Amino acid sequence: MKPLIKVMFILGCLFALTFVAGRLLGILTVENVQNWLEWAARVDPLVVAGIIVLLLFADLFIAVPTLTITILAGFLLGFPMGAAAAFTGMSLAAFSGYGISRIWGQRGIAFLVKDADDRAALTNSFQSGGPFMIMLSRAVPIVTEVSACMAGATRMPLAHYCTFFAVGTVPYVLIATYAGSISSLDDPAPTIIAVLGLNAVLWTSWVVFNRRGKEQSA
Repeated sequence: MKPLIKVMFILGCLFALTFVAGRLLGILTVENVQNWLEWAARVDPLVVAGIIVLLLFADLFIAVPTLTITILAGFLLGFPMGAAAAFTGMSLAAFSGYGISRIWGQRGIAFLVKDADDRAALTNSFQSGGPFMIMLSRAVPIVTEVSACMAGATRMPLAHYCTFFAVGTVPYVLIATYAGSISSLDDPAPTIIAVLGLNAVLWTSWVVFNRRGKEQSA
């Protein structure tokens, strides 16, 4: 388990650096994203959809406010068009991370973990706990990108990754975009309820997953 934690921690730090850099430089803040999408909404819905896809795809390289963008997708495009745009962007980010890591990830792991037995243990550990991590990754920022890269680097079968990703992402996208589609500036209640509900369910599931993992390793 220690090699897996080490590699995931380093990956997480790298993704976190992009978040810090983005905020320091004023790139992809909530205000910027909202302004761009409101401008696009005055031009054409397809422009809005394209920007949403690009923003969520960019999440692989620089942290973006994913939930805010997903809710705005529903608010500006309606349901289900907003859901389709958001899911497309998230999928592009996830499968690009998986694909890149499947090609070059094992070299990175070999650089960070020198012992072959430790690398084998890392792969076994992720194959065991990775599915739950992928399904619950929306609960914690950066974990979605890290789990996608780990799935590729450890050669998790693509069909398995697709299934776990869909189980965790599709309900998240549908709930957030639908809440955005029925919300307004005068009545933001659906959005507030959706945000609180999603966070509560995801965080509770994440706590249970971590607790079971500690019990199994004890």
